[in-house]
Amino acid sequence: MAKEYDVVVLGGGTGGYVAAIRAAQSGLKTAIVEKEKLGGTCLHKGCIPTKALLKSAAVFQTVRNASKYGVEVNEPTFQLSTAITRKEKIVNQLHQGVKNLVSKQKIDVYNGHGRILGPSIFSPMAGSISVEYDTEMENDILVPKNVILATGSKPKALPTMEVDGDKIIHSDQALCLTELPSSIAIIGGGVIGVEWASFFQTVGVDVTIVEAGDRILPTADKDISKQMHKHLQSMGVQIRTNTLIKQHDVDASNKIELTINNQDTFINVDKVLVAVGREANISNIGIENTDIELLNNFIKVNEYGQTKESHIYAIGDVIGGLQLAHVATYEAQKAIEHILGKAPTLFDQSDIPVCIYGEIEVASLGLTEEEAISKGYAIQTTKTSLQAIGKAHVNGSTKGFAKIIIDESNDDIIGVHLIGQGVTELIGQVSVANYFDSSGLELSEIIAPHPSISEIIMEVALAAKGRKIHG
Repeated sequence: MAKEYDVVVLGGGTGGYVAAIRAAQSGLKTAIVEKEKLGGTCLHKGCIPTKALLKSAAVFQTVRNASKYGVEVNEPTFQLSTAITRKEKIVNQLHQGVKNLVSKQKIDVYNGHGRILGPSIFSPMAGSISVEYDTEMENDILVPKNVILATGSKPKALPTMEVDGDKIIHSDQALCLTELPSSIAIIGGGVIGVEWASFFQTVGVDVTIVEAGDRILPTADKDISKQMHKHLQSMGVQIRTNTLIKQHDVDASNKIELTINNQDTFINVDKVLVAVGREANISNIGIENTDIELLNNFIKVNEYGQTKESHIYAIGDVIGGLQLAHVATYEAQKAIEHILGKAPTLFDQSDIPVCIYGEIEVASLGLTEEEAISKGYAIQTTKTSLQAIGKAHVNGSTKGFAKIIIDESNDDIIGVHLIGQGVTELIGQVSVANYFDSSGLELSEIIAPHPSISEIIMEVALAAKGRKIHG
């Protein structure tokens, strides 16, 4: 029997469950269809588990350097199995929390594979959802007034290098390693590749990053990319840019031999991690039964998340753009607001903070220097080193800087880029300043607590206004 809903969300990841909760809070009868676990990639295969492992690596690094702080300890060892157990405990706790949130809002959850149906006896419009189960259970048919597609993404493959889950792995499989390799090549120098490089190198694995482009972190500000390159090299990471894999073989010692560029240069490693981005989960969900359009293999939507089928919305990784959990959350709430007939606040992609984690972190909001120039802005750029910040010295990490980009015509802040230990905790301040359209002058007049790393934001703004105090 068909079951009617106001909203059915296909996918229970960060965007999906937030959309469902927001809909239910507004009095809409809501269901989620999820074939795996509520929480999606971010909770189970991305944001949370990778940061849990990075935290374990950071503690290991702190203990190794304890003597610098007057603490004498025996030489520590990194126990991957214990770190994995801790990671799984965190994920399980948060997963239970998500389930409780969804249950509290009386949202129906269907644990099966959802597929969009075309016009049928259930509805004259495309959008009914058939829920298919692995068991002998009969399909459920859901008939919603509105559908939200939040099916997420999966690791992108290389056509010339098949992932076998053993010698050649992707990021999901890296989370399930039972022992550390002695060496690993990471194909791709983007965010995923850099974060895994930081983890592996910190815990004693010899890491080589292989990047086809001319620099790692190609979408970051060039100064940030340059600083991260320098930092990773100081850790011992080998970085090969402008490098293509010509072929790969398993040699006599059971290592992966990568032939690069000119056919006579080789990299020999125990494992290869393919980290070349993520692709939308759009296959086998019934898109062919609708008028939904794709753009570069992502679902095409308007500013409110609507597809060409106006009652079908799409949010999160499946629509491309910045594939970040907080972006999916924003898009989820925006879609529900629009379904409710309200006028949601619309943000540009440059209003969204972007963070990269590791031994040192990156946090950015707004345009890079290159983007600002390409858009025709007359800009002023200013950098202030963490060497100027007392708390950075106290913490034992002064690598990094803050960079501010200001529109010379009106003093608007159009970009802020931070790199250093713990800077991802600072970008929220910049996001608030951006929301209120703060100027360089206004940011320079904040009162930052001393001693704190947050002083770097005030200091770089002061430097931009010609009133530099430190540095």
